[in-house]
Parts: sequence; C-alpha cells; structure tokens
Amino acid sequence: MCLAVPGQVENIFDEGGTRMGRVNFGGVVKNVCLTFVPAIEVRDYVIVHVGFAISKIDEKSARESLQSFAELGLLEAELDELRNLGSDPGSQSANHQPPQDKP
Repeated sequence: MCLAVPGQVENIFDEGGTRMGRVNFGGVVKNVCLTFVPAIEVRDYVIVHVGFAISKIDEKSARESLQSFAELGLLEAELDELRNLGSDPGSQSANHQPPQDKP
C-alpha cells in the first residue's frame, strides 16, 4: 500500500538544483523533494507520496491523519515502507521527477 503520509519539515536544502527537505514521519526521517510545494518552510507539515511533497497541511490535520492511520492499523505499515525505501525516497528518480502515467 502507498498512502500519502503527513510529515513535518525539519530542514530545507538544495540537492543538485532541486529543493529538498528532511521530513519527520513520526520518528522516521527521510529526504523529500519539495519542488511541488515551493512555499514550504521549516516546521511546516506536508503530505508526501513516493518521496515527493504534494501539498501543505496544517498541524491539526496532520496529527488527525496520523491518528486515523494508526487507528486503522495503517500507520505502522506505511512507516515500515518509508524505513525500507532506503535513505532517500526522493532519489528513486535520478532527476527527482514524479512518476509518469503510462499511455
């Protein structure tokens, strides 16, 4: 399963011309591409899907989402997937481009 998971931005940096961030997902910290949400700042919460931040979310909504995932038994599975993605899910694509739909 691959849900869009909320996390908090701890640090923002540039990697090869791409805006990246260290995002904390309930204790699992990963590098995430921030290209699609340029207004994001440190301490903001983002929704992340396959290593790309896709939207900003307020803290209350982020906490509610994480609680709902946990209650449904989905949070631990998603955190395990994040842990298993290696050290940098944003690097799944060499040029940090989102996956393309197949024709």
